[in-house]
Amino acid sequence: MENKNFDKLLEDLILENASKQLVPTLLLHSCCAPCSSYVLDYLSKYFKITVLYYNPNISPESEYLKRKDEQIRLIKEMNTTYPVSILDCDYDNALYEEAIKGLENEKERGSRCTICFRMRLEKTVRMAMTKKFDYFGTTLTVSPYKNAKLINEIGEDLENIYGVNFLFSDFKKREGYKKSILLSKKYHLYRQDYCGCKYSKLEREGLLSKQMN
Repeated sequence: MENKNFDKLLEDLILENASKQLVPTLLLHSCCAPCSSYVLDYLSKYFKITVLYYNPNISPESEYLKRKDEQIRLIKEMNTTYPVSILDCDYDNALYEEAIKGLENEKERGSRCTICFRMRLEKTVRMAMTKKFDYFGTTLTVSPYKNAKLINEIGEDLENIYGVNFLFSDFKKREGYKKSILLSKKYHLYRQDYCGCKYSKLEREGLLSKQMN
């Protein structure tokens, strides 16, 4: 993918839809409530959003459930222009572990994360296709720790495979990450201190190599 301004692509799409008085449906993968806070606040003015909470990477299950409960609470408490709903999924941690086998000792932002991004986005696009959403997208690009170019490349590839429009984004632009922190404080959201998988937690604690060796 050539260098693209993903934020500008999204802005142009919003303006185009507004000129046609269109309010498309969007299946939005969310990694967690804090990241979704700004994204929902922004996009719900222009899209009818269903949040897909599909994060099989998160471990342990108690952490997964805690983050899911926060996502549900946020959606209930937020005032949005268009209503936001949530679509829950099964906890597929065993499927994630099988997908990243052999990459457990890689540092965060490596090949393991690429597989994780694609796994979650492919689940989203498949459900978007089945349920006939106009677009699919993800909150992942709000994080300064995530590679927005890579995430958009995966999204574009899946769009070509499944025929559902991908919502290009770089939500950390326009101070999106900063605004997500402020919204997290406003709604008293639980903010986790690791990405989600047990390997990111071990790396954060400086125990990854010791655990895997």
